[in-house]
Amino acid sequence: MIIVEIPWIDPPQAAAAMAAQPRLAWLDSAMPHASLGRWSYLAASPFGQFRVTDGVASWNGAALDGKPMQALRDLLWQHARPPIAGAPPFTGGAIGSFSYEAGHLFERLAPPVPAPPAGTPQVDLPFYDRLLAFDMLDKRTFAIAPDQAGIDQLVAGLAAPAHAAAAPAGLIWRDSRSRSDYEAEVARVVAYIRDGDIFQANLSHRFSATPRGGADPLATYLALRRSNPAPFAALLVDGINFIASTSPERFLRLDGGKVEARPIKGTKRRTSHPTMDLAIAQSLARSEKDRAENIMIVDLLRNDLSRVCEAGSIEVPMLCGIETYASVHHLTSAVTGRLKPGLGVTELIAATFPGGSITGAPKIRAMEIIGELEREPRGAYCGAIGWIGFDGAADLNIAIRTLTYDGQDLSVRAGGAITLLSDPFAEYDETLAKAERLVAAFEDAARAEEAA
Repeated sequence: MIIVEIPWIDPPQAAAAMAAQPRLAWLDSAMPHASLGRWSYLAASPFGQFRVTDGVASWNGAALDGKPMQALRDLLWQHARPPIAGAPPFTGGAIGSFSYEAGHLFERLAPPVPAPPAGTPQVDLPFYDRLLAFDMLDKRTFAIAPDQAGIDQLVAGLAAPAHAAAAPAGLIWRDSRSRSDYEAEVARVVAYIRDGDIFQANLSHRFSATPRGGADPLATYLALRRSNPAPFAALLVDGINFIASTSPERFLRLDGGKVEARPIKGTKRRTSHPTMDLAIAQSLARSEKDRAENIMIVDLLRNDLSRVCEAGSIEVPMLCGIETYASVHHLTSAVTGRLKPGLGVTELIAATFPGGSITGAPKIRAMEIIGELEREPRGAYCGAIGWIGFDGAADLNIAIRTLTYDGQDLSVRAGGAITLLSDPFAEYDETLAKAERLVAAFEDAARAEEAA
């Protein structure tokens, strides 16, 4: 691989120049942070496409034999190369998504569990060997490609006319659940907890809108980015369909055998009054209910990671720390471990997916109850988006605060952890707090366009 530093270009400007290229993928540290959001990546025109559809893996449209994750492991091995000293963390590999329903590949779930529509990928991972890497703190840009010709193509692509489009406006959002319906479902989860089925389950509902004239991927994502910047944000484009995520949550990071998960569990809506906002954050840090939610998921993740990590290596360096975003405060913990020799990212994902913070505990029974009550597939929501490198490293988010477009409707899901202490009215309000910045993004964009 060749890595060449080129003059700094702002990632949105680079994305606008590359927007017409196929399978645009932008992993965006829109909220820069020294350890959580330092690097952004932009790629297009993949050389290969790994997909799992209806439980069957394929490479460039041709079915592959064997179990899907073994097929992915084999493909990654075919393109494997050692880490490059001093290089950005990601220098080529897969960039894409695992839908929530990819969990069906790893766990046997009792019906009724909604399946994705036939033909919908459970795993969608284009392979890229040409990309741009952006150091968001030091403002440095690197072009990465197998040869000089690839570098030249990347640089030439940045000179293309900038893509220009407006974000959707005039949207009328529909809720898949009325307040009373959602509160009744929360009460049903609490009843399951009282009966001893589970300790916690993450329950969500969907907001959707039909934009007149369709939705432009880049303009839609940029509106979300301005409204709700986040360290693990992403835009993945597939024709007219796209996923736009402004996630604050890391699912898994793997680097040199070291594993980190950062579950979020516990949320409070922010206020514009600084003193009150600080008090809200402090009340979240002291909340018995929210801390209990978080600690339950930390225990679940420790158990999941113990399946693939060395005995005695799992630690919790941060428990119930406060993190602050545009509209909410969160309780976040960190769980770390060291992968057993001989195991890699595919085994790590299989042991831990979907993330415990968006399922519940015990995980399998919580997923069954989620399926029973939600009655529809989640799709990208609560799956994972990120990169898997040819050097064996990986960084994936939990796809919360995530919008999808299927060529007709924009959809956003929002949910929360239900425990024995949950108040149904407050739980519904929490979902509104999580969704509001995504929904408001388009009102903000429309006002900005009118002002211009």
